[in-house]
Amino acid sequence: MIHISETLALQTVEDFLTGDDLTRLRKIMDAEQTATGWAPRFQAEVIPAPSLAQEILHQATARALPAIQRAMPSIGACAPWAYTELTSGDQVPTHLDGIPDPAGSPRRIGRIGVVLEDADQGGEFFIETTSSPTIWTGETVGEADGYLPGTPLTHRLEHAPNGYPHDSAPTWLISAPRTRWTTDARPGVAVAYGAHVIHGVTPVRTGRLRKFVTDLLDA
Repeated sequence: MIHISETLALQTVEDFLTGDDLTRLRKIMDAEQTATGWAPRFQAEVIPAPSLAQEILHQATARALPAIQRAMPSIGACAPWAYTELTSGDQVPTHLDGIPDPAGSPRRIGRIGVVLEDADQGGEFFIETTSSPTIWTGETVGEADGYLPGTPLTHRLEHAPNGYPHDSAPTWLISAPRTRWTTDARPGVAVAYGAHVIHGVTPVRTGRLRKFVTDLLDA
């Protein structure tokens, strides 16, 4: 059964992508963008990663599962990977994915992201912790849905179509006092985090941030 601690976990995998993986992925994404002419139409637009990139990223996920499962033992797979990039002034504001369909299968327990190319300045991934009850709905799930009995659920901030929320945050999130923890995960280091973890990306000041993201599933 899924435990609440898994949905609040944070785990890094420092050798998620090798140097060769990063080189290949940069070439794949450069070729893809040259061929398609794709550029973000809005802040942090997310698109499916091409098939060659999917293969590399799924192999990396399979290698990393033992490390991820130390913090999230219910994780068994990931969804298809997506690609996003942010340039000067772009950010991913504070938000909370939550669990939109607790009884659905496979269950989304968390997310994972890995940087392909760092911005020159800014663009750091962060999480925020809080003891405030305002982020919780009061709803609980249990064994019938595959969770430890009495597992609470948070509110969630829906993503914009094909991307991240990038307007004003709702009152339940703004009103919660939060403590921010910023990572310095370099390219190739994966950051896995539970579905109930508040998170975002600081504004890019100069350069371009390129990264891959996907859901972590229980099967």
